[in-house]
Amino acid sequence: MNSKTLGQNMSLAAMLCGMLLWAFNPAFSQTPFYQGKTITLIVGSGAGGMGDLRARALASVLAQHIPGKPSVIFEYMPGGGGRKSANHFYNSVTPDGLTLLRVSSSIVPYAVLGEKGVQYDIDKFNYLGTTEHQLYYLFFTRKAAGLSNLDKLRAARGLRIGSAPVGHTSYLQSRIIAHLLDLKEPRFIPGYEGQDLDVAIGRGEVDARVTTTGNIIQAGLLKPGAADFHAAIEIPQGNKDGRFAQLNLPDIGQFAKTEKEKQILTMMRGFRSVGTILMLPPGTPNEIVAIMKTAVEKTHADPAFHSEYKKLTGGDEPSPLAPDDQAQVVKELPRDPELIALFKTFSGTGPLPPR
Repeated sequence: MNSKTLGQNMSLAAMLCGMLLWAFNPAFSQTPFYQGKTITLIVGSGAGGMGDLRARALASVLAQHIPGKPSVIFEYMPGGGGRKSANHFYNSVTPDGLTLLRVSSSIVPYAVLGEKGVQYDIDKFNYLGTTEHQLYYLFFTRKAAGLSNLDKLRAARGLRIGSAPVGHTSYLQSRIIAHLLDLKEPRFIPGYEGQDLDVAIGRGEVDARVTTTGNIIQAGLLKPGAADFHAAIEIPQGNKDGRFAQLNLPDIGQFAKTEKEKQILTMMRGFRSVGTILMLPPGTPNEIVAIMKTAVEKTHADPAFHSEYKKLTGGDEPSPLAPDDQAQVVKELPRDPELIALFKTFSGTGPLPPR
């Protein structure tokens, strides 16, 4: 074969490679990869709760910023405080860009603390950011319990505190608050999912819980005679919600007496500052991950998203965290064995440590 023929063949091969790349790579194809396709958004909680409403606010605008404007359908997979959906997503979902997971930040402490039932690696997910990482939680008791101030709360024995499953964010928060407020022999009742805990409060099955501002408003707990509020959890510390200023609630950090207690609070706030996680599974092509990251960032900046979020959450303002920033928060979480061992006294089911 002469050099001229060889050169012609090489040029033809290069052209064919370019055409294949153009056809099959979503970053180069004339037809957007997502055009005519459907994305399944798995929500790691039940339908109708605050997590579902936030997911709907996001999805309603996100699809408009994905080239090709795919349709989005929802699939609900509650269980294990998010572990069921995270395990499924990590081990069973095809990494083709057509399945997303939106799940509680609790899947991160479950992994870091080495809790049972974790079948995923938090460092291998493709993080796509969150709609909220600045949060304001409130600890309250139902009005019928008659605990209208901290003195009465501390004098009560056997307060029944409801929460999501053991190890979940709300379970951790409940135990840490009970410890720092010096509650007498509190009874923790975990295992609730979604709005079940609101029902349990209404029926008098539990006396107290920790929840978000959006849920407080959604459940009508600011109405006279509905609840007594005792303390707040600011995430990050210093973050407040002006709608609740009249309650004049102390942040739980004011009750920490020792350096170890302050470290526990720092770790707890760090876990939650990850925010509710939107992700793609490990192994998703980089080009598709890049498309979704760009779409998420455009969604976070879109006034239509902010409007929909406020409408669906009862007036909460979104506090987005960009995809790469969220991944960095996860990467930088403390993994110190001594601190983890101390933290696990709160994430487990054993007795609270003495003060």
